[in-house]
Amino acid sequence: MKNDFPSLSVIIPVYNEQSTLEELTYEVAKSEIVTEIILVDDCSIDNSLSKIFECKEKLLISFPKLKILVEKNKKNLGKGATLRKGFEVATSDVIIIQDADLEYDPKEYVKLIKPIKDGKADVVYGSRFIGGTHRVLYFWHFMGNKVLTLLSNMFSNLNLTDMETCYKMFRREILTDLNLVSNRFGFEPEFTAKIAKINLRIYELPISYYGRTYDEGKKITWKDGVAAIYHIIRFNLFK
Repeated sequence: MKNDFPSLSVIIPVYNEQSTLEELTYEVAKSEIVTEIILVDDCSIDNSLSKIFECKEKLLISFPKLKILVEKNKKNLGKGATLRKGFEVATSDVIIIQDADLEYDPKEYVKLIKPIKDGKADVVYGSRFIGGTHRVLYFWHFMGNKVLTLLSNMFSNLNLTDMETCYKMFRREILTDLNLVSNRFGFEPEFTAKIAKINLRIYELPISYYGRTYDEGKKITWKDGVAAIYHIIRFNLFK
């Protein structure tokens, strides 16, 4: 890979993902533009934490130049709090969020980072709804995402197609202006509302999406959708 790409930190929040961690972390490490992987365990109750250290040892053998950090919450706090812990220790020019399951493909990093590398974007969203390959799954999840994105757009005056996407890539320095506070899945509407308020250059690109079922470990529920409506209103209308 050309050395003109900015350095990239991948933040991986982990909660009970022991079955997918090894494959996921290897796929992330294979990306030639990744310089740092930060795994943050949200007090998992399975063997995720020990699996994280096992993966770290294997990756350092195969990818000795890669920087790998492991952090742990003292109690279960949620995705937003887990991401903040990762953001605090990240050192690369650019950050991307990577869920610990296998729903998103790290091969997309090179495509997503290009607008940032070219000096055109501060933030890039990977959209599941504008042309990428996706697994056919739940209709009401699809509609829920559409409704939440529409509501977010109405308040933020953006024209995103996928506000709830995991793949949010951004220049690390913008974090100093955001003051993120959400602990759970409210991170998605909060991040979107706050980047809209400070007039950053936002791009959206299509990505592949390999969604999983609840039997396969999917965690988000309708309650998180209802909470997202509250967070959209809260973070768009109030400081």
